[in-house]
Amino acid sequence: MATLNELNIAEVKLSAEESGKWGMVIDQDICTGCQACVAACAMENNLSFVGEVDAGYGRSMHWIRIERFWEGEYPEVRMTNNQPMMCQQCGSAPCEPVCPAFATVHSMAEKINLQVYNRCVGTRYCANNCPYQVRSFNWRDYERPEPLPNQLNPDVTVRRRGIMEKCTFCIQRIHRAQDQAKAEGREVHDGEFTTACAQSCPANAITFGRMDDPQSLVSQLAKRRGGMHHLEELGTLPNVTYFNGG
Repeated sequence: MATLNELNIAEVKLSAEESGKWGMVIDQDICTGCQACVAACAMENNLSFVGEVDAGYGRSMHWIRIERFWEGEYPEVRMTNNQPMMCQQCGSAPCEPVCPAFATVHSMAEKINLQVYNRCVGTRYCANNCPYQVRSFNWRDYERPEPLPNQLNPDVTVRRRGIMEKCTFCIQRIHRAQDQAKAEGREVHDGEFTTACAQSCPANAITFGRMDDPQSLVSQLAKRRGGMHHLEELGTLPNVTYFNGG
């Protein structure tokens, strides 16, 4: 098997002090668990509807899910806050070095993790190595009953069976905003666009933006006291910050 050096592909690892270009802040204290973000993500990114039978086998297609856990011991048991979970866009992503086809790579321009669908051969090594379990495998070529094919987003690839999928921070929206800004000779303004999940959240629990701009809203929110990164102890350098119990 070819190596990264032989293919002239650099392995990207951000330093602990360096953050990604784009980031997200999620306030679990105001998340209502309404699942609007899950539905909006599916519509924006052409996710398949797998149906009841395949869902029963654990083959559901989601790029974002709402988690909730029980904590404590009986009778002092309580339910935790809703926790939206998607790809954390790790700066040192465990999914990247295990892919034999280099289908999951780090974007040098956007500093996020990308999935190159036409390289993916479906080994699922990336999903097995992801500590956040946020990757979905496409088990079938799922049919879309009429009139659902009319709602497909032309800016997003329609995937076939046998490949892995995951959240991209709606990179099609990032590229559209960057192209518009470049045509107008300016930088992308803070709040000019956002991801589908953040746009659909009725409680404004999800904030997305540029982490490399210290004046952006998401950058300011991420610096507040009390923020945390999931499984930060693994050294994955995630770019999603959570606030819970503030």
